[in-house]
Amino acid sequence: MTQPNKWYVPWDDALIRKYDINAPRYTSYPTAVQFHALQPIEVQQHLDAQRSVTKPLSLYIHIPFCQHICFYCACNKIATKDKARADQYLDILEREMVLHARNFGHRPITQLHLGGGTPTFLTLSQMSRMLDLVGIYYDWDPVAHSGEFSIELDPRETTDDMLQLLRSRGFNRVSFGVQDFDEQTQIAINRVQSFDLVRSKVERARELGYQSVNFDLICGLPHQSSESFARTWEKTLTLSPDRISLYNYAHLPERFKPQRRIDSATVPAADAKLTILRDSIELLQQSGYLYIGMDHFAKPTDELALALEQGTLQRNFQGYSTMSETDMLALGVSAISQIDGLYMQNHHEIEPYENLINESQLAVKRGIFLNEDDKIRQWAIGQLACQGRLNLRELGQKFSINAHEYFGNEWQRLAELATDDLIDVTPDIATVKPLGRLLLRPILLAFDAYFNAEVATRFSKVL
Repeated sequence: MTQPNKWYVPWDDALIRKYDINAPRYTSYPTAVQFHALQPIEVQQHLDAQRSVTKPLSLYIHIPFCQHICFYCACNKIATKDKARADQYLDILEREMVLHARNFGHRPITQLHLGGGTPTFLTLSQMSRMLDLVGIYYDWDPVAHSGEFSIELDPRETTDDMLQLLRSRGFNRVSFGVQDFDEQTQIAINRVQSFDLVRSKVERARELGYQSVNFDLICGLPHQSSESFARTWEKTLTLSPDRISLYNYAHLPERFKPQRRIDSATVPAADAKLTILRDSIELLQQSGYLYIGMDHFAKPTDELALALEQGTLQRNFQGYSTMSETDMLALGVSAISQIDGLYMQNHHEIEPYENLINESQLAVKRGIFLNEDDKIRQWAIGQLACQGRLNLRELGQKFSINAHEYFGNEWQRLAELATDDLIDVTPDIATVKPLGRLLLRPILLAFDAYFNAEVATRFSKVL
């Protein structure tokens, strides 16, 4: 066990209950709740303007297929065992790559992430084909352009040959979906995977030279208790993942059909869930992990922790990131792009997505063009969420505004939060305090011009 460091986050039961409200996770601002139908010609004109941009690009590719449905999952996925469907999907994906390549093909890719669904639903030949396509249409060269090239993995469906293929193609980070090692919980969520299986995949990844091995776990799953999750942590820590994402399970069977397979009576009550979360956060910190923010933990030597230390941390739709000043182009069904003041999301359903691409049209269903107020608030939220600090003078110079007047009401709201020791506020600078890093979302709410009681129900609880 290690001693608390300057990034140590304390726990205060009373304040956590006070601020455990519904709030966005701010992987974007404005949030996806504000997305609406866009005019295709306006989107195309905006993207055409990217031809003269040379800054690096982040590329996300969504693979929606899963052989098995995990009952807790709220992701956009397609349940099938038919591998031929992936061939059809790759055909469409190639056409989408072609549509975007004329505007983005020249920009070096410094971040590539494969998500889903289950990306390793693809066979070795299908995965090779997809990565070949990325290299054909885009400037992706892991040798020439260093960066973060990562993939989400289901240990049950990830072969050693797939790990070797991905590593040979330049991937340097893998994220294993662990969720929980308790067998009773695994059965309840339809995701049975032994500790030995996960350990074998982790060991193989390290043998192959992946720079970072990450785990995803979930707090609040059926049959979980502080005692059972402590056993999961004991096993997890023996594998020493470089990063850990500890997500909160939101049980919403009325919204997500697979969750109806979970017996609601087995889901921990709110107080029990908070106890599990409290014990988990304390254990991880005592075990040497830094609390990065909003569910993310990392070893002090990991690039994510170094970015936190150096003030270069960023946030996007994948959570916290080390890649600064990059646009994100997202391909595939339901994928969300962030391109120079534009958020755009592809159709969630496979049929309209494929139909539009086959007609040589963008598959964009909705999104939002940021106005000047959005951009100002987006920057302010990003500063607090990533750097833990907002300087009004710096903001005023960046956007040529009187920031003290512009954010007068917001500064008063921060002053109220300061009475609970979440943030330190001077006339010019707001600095998030240790407890405030655990309760970032209520702090960021102060700058959200769209949030109200009506939209609040669309978001999960803070903890």
